[in-house]
Amino acid sequence: MSTYEPKGTALITGASTGIGAIYADRLAKRGYDLILVARNTARLQEVAKRVTDASGRAVNVISTDLNRTDDLLHVEELLRRTASVTLLVNNAGFGSAAPLLQSDVDRMEEMIGVNVTALTRLTYAAAPGFVARGQGAIINIASIVAIGPEILNGVYGATKAYVLALTQSLQHELSDKGVRVQAVLPGATATEFWDVASVGGHGNLPADMVMSAEDMVDAALAGFDAGEVVTIPPLQDGSEWTAYEAARHTMSGHFRHAKPGPRYLRGQGIAA
Repeated sequence: MSTYEPKGTALITGASTGIGAIYADRLAKRGYDLILVARNTARLQEVAKRVTDASGRAVNVISTDLNRTDDLLHVEELLRRTASVTLLVNNAGFGSAAPLLQSDVDRMEEMIGVNVTALTRLTYAAAPGFVARGQGAIINIASIVAIGPEILNGVYGATKAYVLALTQSLQHELSDKGVRVQAVLPGATATEFWDVASVGGHGNLPADMVMSAEDMVDAALAGFDAGEVVTIPPLQDGSEWTAYEAARHTMSGHFRHAKPGPRYLRGQGIAA
């Protein structure tokens, strides 16, 4: 049973298996009631029963496809009208390991629909209420490919770079309004992701690079508790991210110039 005080309701997308299902278990034990969103009704109900039996928290399930406009609008409306929701976990998504020239562009568009469009619209649905109530949190599940786009499929990397950039922008805009924001960047994790990504399962990857979903979520929640905006569970030396971000901020302060950089002026007839 939960040892935490009630914390409102967490809505988790992609909650029928893998990372989303583990978040459901962990958040319920922390005192959250749950709204679980995914396409597979039977799996959702299995997760809901398991979580309720273990924690005693109330769990509702919504079987929906976030790539269908009507289904997505239904979840958006639920977020807008349900004041008890204090946490949104944007976990739904899928990926690909196929090179661009071997990818189906229609499938890539579906990926953008879930990884980018649905995540954005749900965030827009939840954030105003969180701001109005002066509390709330948004956890966006990105990926290490957000900062390593060469690792897997380029469209997948681009969608996760979007998630990271959106999270950092939201932190900039909402941190002084009582809203917590976190981007989680998993590496290779033992989930069904690798079946969908056409790799043939995580068992085909080197064992020493594949993290269990339980360890990944526990590390992500430890990062959340520590106040991290960006949590990268497989990164062993956190100072590397600190240095990366410091360099990015330093460089972004060097963009305010009316003239091109000197390297672009040679032979152009532009005064330095």
